[in-house]
Order: sequence, then structure tokens, then C-alpha cells
Amino acid sequence: MATTAPSGCRQNLNPRYHRLCDTGEAWGIVLEAFAAVGAVTTVVLMLALLALVCKVQDSSRRKMLPTQFLFLLGVLGVFGLTFAFIIRLEGGTGPTRFFLFGVLFSICFSCLLAHAVNLTKLVRGTKPLSMLVTLGLAVGFSLVQDVIAVEYVVLTMNRTNVDVFAELSAPRRNEDFVLLLIYVLLLMVLTFFMSSFAFCGSFTGWKNHGAHICLTTLLSAAIWVAWIALLLIPAIEERWDDTILSSALVANGWVFLLAYMVPEFRLLTKQRNPMDYPVEDAFCKPQLMKKSYGVENRAYSQEEITQGLEEMGDTLYAPYSTHFQLQNRAPQDFSIPRAQAPASPYNNYEGRKEGS
Repeated sequence: MATTAPSGCRQNLNPRYHRLCDTGEAWGIVLEAFAAVGAVTTVVLMLALLALVCKVQDSSRRKMLPTQFLFLLGVLGVFGLTFAFIIRLEGGTGPTRFFLFGVLFSICFSCLLAHAVNLTKLVRGTKPLSMLVTLGLAVGFSLVQDVIAVEYVVLTMNRTNVDVFAELSAPRRNEDFVLLLIYVLLLMVLTFFMSSFAFCGSFTGWKNHGAHICLTTLLSAAIWVAWIALLLIPAIEERWDDTILSSALVANGWVFLLAYMVPEFRLLTKQRNPMDYPVEDAFCKPQLMKKSYGVENRAYSQEEITQGLEEMGDTLYAPYSTHFQLQNRAPQDFSIPRAQAPASPYNNYEGRKEGS
């Protein structure tokens, strides 16, 4: 028996898509609109990121571009996954929900964690991570959730029954869904603490990036605490589960864009500041050494010269010279002697020897 389509949907539309157009349940249309705008904004940011590659002057910021591009791919997936929660839960949307929810968020938080690790090195003046190492850390952190999600989906479906997620009771399904995301929660905590370490350093120019990551993680944690609490409350009806999860996806996606990605774009084209890096020849500068033996050569003691200026009176101090300084001598009366020819040894010479 064919069901009557709700207002706003055509009659021959599959019932599982009714939430996308049902004006009686406007939450589906509203979340669909916010998710679509978020997806378009993410694509625009990805294209802008590619266009700004050649305009990024700071090499350390340029090395983060691949990781940030991967982050935007994860955010795009988060907005796209919202439609899987608006559509009714069944054999096709069940595995997609359980697999992609944790995987996409693990990609996003892994990219933030890799960026925070790189910032902890930059803010202390040490050598930053290379482009491939940073990207490898982000991919490596996210792969753990991939393995967990694959194992859970395969074991739960028993390789054949794709409708098992819809057949599970709502409390059991929600508990499994939250337990499946424990690793993502761990990534969130690690990202927060690592971004906090970015504030402990002498090169303050990198602390703005750490503030973006810290704020993004805090807002995301607040969203996650809210939707997990609402999802596990028995008093809330089962029909609101999809509304809670899809709302969490849209809200967290926009947090990723507004709290992290948009502020980062403002810093990408910032001119390289030499104060954000240690002096390149710092290792070549003479360091204070403890005197072990020998006598100090006071002739080259600049400190002795400076301290002795007050005692020397009218002295002309010449920097970078020895302690023998030029002094103004008091004027004295003197005369210049006239030049006289020396006596010739041949004046008394008469061609004979003396005494003869």
C-alpha cells in the first residue's frame, strides 16, 4: 500500500527521502540548507587554498597547506554526511553512518593535532616538521579510527545482513555509536592539550595559530558533550535521534570553518616576520664561557674601558680599541730648534796622521 507523501514532497518520492522536503518537519529542510551552504563554502575555501599556494611567503605556513587541504576534505565530508542522517535509517544509510562519522571527524582532529605538534616546535624556536612529516602524522592518526570502524561494521553486519543497524534497538544502537567514537574523543583531548602547549614559548607570532586550534577544540568538545548527553538520555524519543546527530554534524562543521579555517586564511598571506624565528647565526655567536685558567687580558677588556671613563676626565674614547686612549694634553711653551749641519770628520784632516 502506497503511503501518502507529506506536504512539500511529490507523490512518487521514496519514503526514505521525505525528511528532505517535508515542510511538516522543517528541521530536515533547515539542516539540509545549512549543510549545503557549508559544503559550498568548503569547496570555495579549497579552491582559494590552491590559489594562494604561490602567495604564501612564510615557508612554515606553506608546509601546512597539504594538511589544511586534507582538513577541508574532512569538513566537506562532515557536511555531506549530514544528508545520511536526514534520510531515514536503513540498510544503505546504516553502515555509512557508523563508518564515516568517526572517520571524518578523526581526519579533522588529526589534522588539527598535527598542526598543534608543529606549533609546539615553532613557538620554541626549534626546527619545524617538514611538509610530508606533518601530513603523515595527520594521516597516521586518522587511520586508527578507520581500522576500528571497519572492524565494527564488518563484525556487526556479519558480512551479509546490512539491515542490522535498523533492527537494533535505539538504546543499543546509540551506545554502540558512542563507544565507536572513543578514539575520536581521545584525539580531541590530545589536540586540546597540544594546542595549549603552543602558548609556552618565546616566539609569540605562532600563538595565534594555537589559539585557533584551542578554540576550535573547545567548541567541538562542547558540541560533542551536548549531543552525546541528549542521545543517551532515555526520556528523549527515538525519532529525535537523527535530528540530534545531524544537528551536531552541521554545527561542528561550521565550527571547523569559522573558528579555525577562516582565521587561518587571514594569516596565510602574512609577510614573514623575522621575530618569529631564531637568529640564523645564533650558533656562531660567542657564548659566555666560564673562566677556567689564565690571567685576564685587561688590555682588551671593554668593561674596564667603560668603567674608567669617569676617571680619565677629558679622554677621547674610541670603541673597539685597546685601553691606551688618546688624551688632550695641556698646552706648553716650546721652541723649535734650528737645524745645524753636523761637523765633518775631515775638517782637521791634513793628509797626515795625528801625532806624527
